[in-house]
Order: sequence, then structure tokens, then C-alpha cells
Amino acid sequence: MTTASLKDKPVRDLARLAKQHGVRGWHSMRKDQLIRALVRRAKSALDPAVARVAMPVARPEADPEVARRIAEARERLARAKNLTTRPEGGRTAKQPRDRMVLMVRGPHWLHAFWEITPRSVVRAQAALGQEWHSARPVLRLLRLEAGLNASASACVVREIEVHGGVKNWFIDVREPMRCRAEVGYLSSSGRFHALVRSNAVSIPPASQSDTLDAHWGEIAGDCDRIYAMSGGFSPENNSTELQELFEERLQRPMAPAVRRPGGYDIEEEDDGRPDLQLQVDAEVIVYGATQPDARVTLQGEPVKLQADGTFRVRVDMPNKRQVLPIVASSPDGNSRHMVVMAVERNTKSLNPGGRDSGEL
Repeated sequence: MTTASLKDKPVRDLARLAKQHGVRGWHSMRKDQLIRALVRRAKSALDPAVARVAMPVARPEADPEVARRIAEARERLARAKNLTTRPEGGRTAKQPRDRMVLMVRGPHWLHAFWEITPRSVVRAQAALGQEWHSARPVLRLLRLEAGLNASASACVVREIEVHGGVKNWFIDVREPMRCRAEVGYLSSSGRFHALVRSNAVSIPPASQSDTLDAHWGEIAGDCDRIYAMSGGFSPENNSTELQELFEERLQRPMAPAVRRPGGYDIEEEDDGRPDLQLQVDAEVIVYGATQPDARVTLQGEPVKLQADGTFRVRVDMPNKRQVLPIVASSPDGNSRHMVVMAVERNTKSLNPGGRDSGEL
């Protein structure tokens, strides 16, 4: 766009061009003024430095509201990524340190608990370098070789993305295995930096244990069982963190088990007080599945079915042999299937020498 090319145009076309190019005050300009303004606009468009001065671009951060939202978003991302845990007041007077405990809550659930200091998160950021920006907090479950707590051949079973502000996580499992857990950061390249690792536990088969309530507050009522399933009484367990955590929460010592010649486990002997009493009882869990519209009875008593046709019943197990007939019938009564289960309980009280002192 030059002066010579614009002189041949009528004022109406020049005004239209001035409007298109954003020339201010074009309404009141004469022809020669319009030409000079258009030529200046054309020159500024060719010179990037002049264009930046003439037409400044507003940055989003210049808007206070936009800047506030950006700052809030960055703060949320930082909180979600920061795995530092706050110490719980009154729990312990010890110096905060990194630790992780894995507990067996039943045949299908594991309870992971961890505490991480700010120093460990800073070390992870330095170790990952540029990969820190893409790293995600992850809880990993690893399968171990039988009898090896720190097996080099451990394979990753699950990778669960976690976030800052939590120190408890419940992991659903599908099969019995020996495993441990670890918490750390996983980068986009697949590199994993572990912050803490847990003790090794063995998940029992579903037929040996019922699923427990998944809340810390319910552990006290069944703490010895959970502690035992998590390897607390096992001589192979060389982790003291499990014992420390239970003793902190329950405010009492967890007595180790002592192996007696008779082949059974009892708790460590007390301070010698006489008349130590021990009462034992048992029950059996009967479960199964049939058609959702069927009618099921156990020992002649009706059994409630779930929506998918499964059922689960607790039955008292007295110290004798008993027969449990389970019958399923179709809604019209034309089809009937019976399963008979025989169970026997034989409970005896043994003195420290391993001799039978009679049945309970």
C-alpha cells in the first residue's frame, strides 16, 4: 500500500480501507489525511517492533481475576502432588519419620497407611529433575516371591493414582498372594521414585476369613486378628512399623506369640497372676449362589438372597458334629436342589505341657 496507489481511489474507498485497518478518526479526515494514515498503518504492519508498540497485546495475567484463578489452579495442583502428611497430635512424641504399614483387612481388602516427611518429597523432586513436572503420586502393590520380603523379582500388580492430603488407602485384591506396597512418584517416562515401602503380608483365601469393616475405628474390636493376618505375630516379619502403629492407635502393647512344643501359638505369659482364663468359641460362614428368584433354606430356615442370587449366613458352631442341609427351590416348586454340609468342631484345653485337660 503506497501513496501513489491510493491517490487514484475515491474518498469513499479510502474511508472503507481506513475503517478496516482500524484507523482512528477516519470519519472526519480528508482524502490526503486518509492516504497518510493508511500508509503509516501499512508501514507499521511491516515492522514487528513498531507493531508491538502501536498495538500492544494484553496478557492474561494483566487481568487480576484471571491471575487469581491461575494462582488458585497452580496451588490446587501443588497440593494434590504433595504427599507430605501432617503428624497427628497426641499420637506419639517421636520425631516424624517416613513409614508405611500394610494390613490385611480380609481376603479381598488391604489397608495401606503411610506417613511421609517434607524432606523426602524434596529429595524426590531433586532426583526426578525435569521429570518432576510430569510425575504423578502413585500407590503400587507388588507381588513377592514366597518367603522373600525384598525380592528382586517382585512384579507390579496395581498402580493406583493417589493425591496429597491422604495417608490411608484401601486396596481391593482378587486372589491370595504375598505382597507389599510402596508410595512414590511415577514420571511420564515410566520411572518410579519410591518414598516409602511397607511390610510384606500374605492375603488369606476367601474361605478362611470374612471381610472386615474398612475403617480405622473398627480395628480395635478385631485388632488381634488383623494384626495376625498382617504378619504381626510371624517370626518372619522383621518390620517394627506395624507393631508401632498398632500400639500407638490402641494405646497398649501387642504381645508377640510364643511357640509351644505342642504345636500351637499362645500369647506371651503374663506377670504370673493366677487363674488366667481363656474362653474360645467359633462360628461357620456358609455362602453360595443360585438363581435370584429361587427360595433357599438352611436347616429349614429361610435364607435371604441378594439381587444377584448370592447368599451369606453365619451359623453357630458348637463343639460337636452337625449336618447343615441347604435347599434351593424354584419359584413354582417343580425344581429342587439340596446340598448337605457336615462340619465338626473338636475343641480341647491344653495345659502348657501340651497335655489334654478335657474339652471346653
